[in-house]
Amino acid sequence: MTDRLNSILTGAASGNSRASRDIAYHLHPFTNPTSLASSGPHIVSYGEGIYVKDETGKKYYEGMSGLWCASLGFSEKLLVEAALEQFKKLPFYHSFTGKTVEPAADLAEILISNAPVFSDSPMSKVFFANSGSEANDTAVKMIWFYNAAQGRPEKRKIISRKRGYHGVTIVGASLTGLSYAQEGFGLPLDFVKHTMAPDFYNECKPGETSKEFVFRCATELETLILKEGPDTVAAFFAEPVMGAGGVIIPPEGYYESIHEVLQKYDVLFVSDEVICGFGRTGNMWGADSFNVRPDILTCAKALSSAYLPISAVMVSDKVYKPIVEHSDKLSLFGHGFTYSAHPVCAAVALRAQQLMKERDIIGHVRRCAPKFSERVDRLAKYDFVGHARAIGLIGAVELVANKPIKKKFEPNLKIAANLVAVCQEYGVILRALPGDIIGFCPPLIINDKELDDLFDRVEAAFDDFSRSISRYR
Repeated sequence: MTDRLNSILTGAASGNSRASRDIAYHLHPFTNPTSLASSGPHIVSYGEGIYVKDETGKKYYEGMSGLWCASLGFSEKLLVEAALEQFKKLPFYHSFTGKTVEPAADLAEILISNAPVFSDSPMSKVFFANSGSEANDTAVKMIWFYNAAQGRPEKRKIISRKRGYHGVTIVGASLTGLSYAQEGFGLPLDFVKHTMAPDFYNECKPGETSKEFVFRCATELETLILKEGPDTVAAFFAEPVMGAGGVIIPPEGYYESIHEVLQKYDVLFVSDEVICGFGRTGNMWGADSFNVRPDILTCAKALSSAYLPISAVMVSDKVYKPIVEHSDKLSLFGHGFTYSAHPVCAAVALRAQQLMKERDIIGHVRRCAPKFSERVDRLAKYDFVGHARAIGLIGAVELVANKPIKKKFEPNLKIAANLVAVCQEYGVILRALPGDIIGFCPPLIINDKELDDLFDRVEAAFDDFSRSISRYR
């Protein structure tokens, strides 16, 4: 340990403020511990609608819905009431050995009734977990179980995409195609392979059309399947819109081309809807927005508007029937968590889904989406914004040192992180994503007036930042 870090930690431990105690005892996720020890934590104390306040009382637009998740805002009393009512009635029970609780049964029904509908293999059953990472890990185990049931246990390799995000458990981090989730952890595991992302802005070749680019994406996937051996490749994981990797919106026709390849080699499609699900793209599912045809769908986050941890894996009839047969052979389906279908979490998620319908949240997103897209696109006026993109109420701007040639800033300059810090000074919390990208993902309840005020503040921050941008080039 360096003398500087030792002195910081010693000083923090000896203090009595909440910040100093946090530094002394709390290991934060996705945080540089040394920087945190130097600067201290930002303590958020209160939430109201689309806003949060820190311990000083300063108010912020939460422009990322927390972590892409608080879709109904930060103070929905009906969700709180749902939790309290269930706490009083039955604060915990499990779903092992055939047990269930009322809100879990009702929530499973509503999820299947709202699932993407495809005639060849409709969604059939729901398995509950506690996070998106757990949902994706569960999906992988289900896929292996499904193939073992059909006498092909060697068909277990999983393909995901570079810059994709599927969680940070050991399997989830292996599926994730971002270096920060793998470096230092000895990951990815060897059964996971990665193919290119549908990032037309960065990955297209000179003169290449979007149609040609889509063909190249599908060809690369097919080449990878053939290289690994179709008899060993089990599934393909994809977020309809790639969130943490930079809000990458695929070109038209991408998923149709991918689906053809997967069908050809009997490879399952898993749609990771942890960010895209529940109205974020202007439809209930990202799958609906992009004609994704999943065999398995994973979801979390806005399932309960993030008020309590819960996630779900939906499986199609195609996948479910072999699982049933193999479970009979082995006496049970040997997978689950203590908190699967936790009654309080399920009650809150159920109420969140009911509120979405009662308040026509998806219709509201569609009405706000043009304003949101217009304001995101308007940020392209800055010479350090190379690309702006949005769909529904999710978007991003990509920062560049030289716009005409798409030249990036040096990564060590942390341009996006610095600009996000300036936005925070102007009262908007956003997030810097890998590749100097800034994401936007406000609560779905935001209105046009609030959108304008949020982006007016963002533009003021960008104006401020533009006066010093030359020193980074």
